[in-house]
Amino acid sequence: MSGSDSSPRPLALARWLLAVAGLVTLMVVVGGITRLTESGLSITEWKPVTGTIPPLTEAQWQAEFEAYKQIPQYIEVTGPAGMTLDGFKYIFFWEWFHRLLGRIIGLAYGLPLAWFWMKRAIPQGYHARLVGLLLLGGLQGFVGWWMVKSGLTADVKVSHLRLATHLSLALTTLGLLVWTALDLRGHARGERKARLAGLPLLAVAVLAVQLFYGALVAGLRAGPVAGGGWFNWGSWPLMQDRFFPAGIDWSQGAIHALTADPYLVHFVHRWWAWLVVAVLVLLARRLRVVERSASVAIHSAFGIQILLGIATVYSGVAIWLAALHQLTGALLLAATVWGAHRLGRSSQ
Repeated sequence: MSGSDSSPRPLALARWLLAVAGLVTLMVVVGGITRLTESGLSITEWKPVTGTIPPLTEAQWQAEFEAYKQIPQYIEVTGPAGMTLDGFKYIFFWEWFHRLLGRIIGLAYGLPLAWFWMKRAIPQGYHARLVGLLLLGGLQGFVGWWMVKSGLTADVKVSHLRLATHLSLALTTLGLLVWTALDLRGHARGERKARLAGLPLLAVAVLAVQLFYGALVAGLRAGPVAGGGWFNWGSWPLMQDRFFPAGIDWSQGAIHALTADPYLVHFVHRWWAWLVVAVLVLLARRLRVVERSASVAIHSAFGIQILLGIATVYSGVAIWLAALHQLTGALLLAATVWGAHRLGRSSQ
């Protein structure tokens, strides 16, 4: 046994990674609330260190508010709507809290990683993967600022494609944290690392598409286009009393429509979900024999997620329902990764 592998602690590493995965899940939910409350552009500068401390005096608050007043969102939307300093403080809080969580996650990952490394507690073959996850987290910070910049100069909102990239990267990180934690638990039992192939790979892939389209729906404000209100029963399964929505802009081609037209993006998101359900049912049936708890988790997560999606549409995109919908999406991903990992061990 090599010196660097003299005292591996795979179970401790797995618990740590799952705790970080929990923080990333919280980050995803707060990010969703930040988007739904139109808070993402309230902080117009990226200060990785000094930005940790929010404004503490009235003069500091006024300075932040004045900076916000210079961007198109205030000039064209919130200013004419009567945005006050108190209103600004509300949206500032969510963006500040979102960024603060990012810093906390960085510390919660980076400091224990350094400690485990110095203690030679990382099993052989995991060093590069754990460093890769650290770099992925750093990239997430840059992508977040790249997203915010898209709404500071020429538009009243951030780019929906950059928002989808930001969320997809966070969910990818979540999935990799869970997968690596499960690999480490298997390592403690003397098992080989799991492989992702076949039906488990298909399940992860179709779910990834669904989650990406969910991010596009959020970025395009496409949730209400189906028709609104709890008592407008045409809002699901129909969209404005039609199965296939009217008003789709095909003028810039199909690819543009599939990624930028709110009607088509919403349509794809709601009906691709049933393909996801079909694949996850197959995955869960395979799991019943080898890991029943994972099968139950997958069934429960996608069932709740479908109901929350429908309720979110009926509510006219109530913030609390949309946030729960995003939370359950993250939990569904974690459950699917769990199931895929379990089958990936069984196939060896």
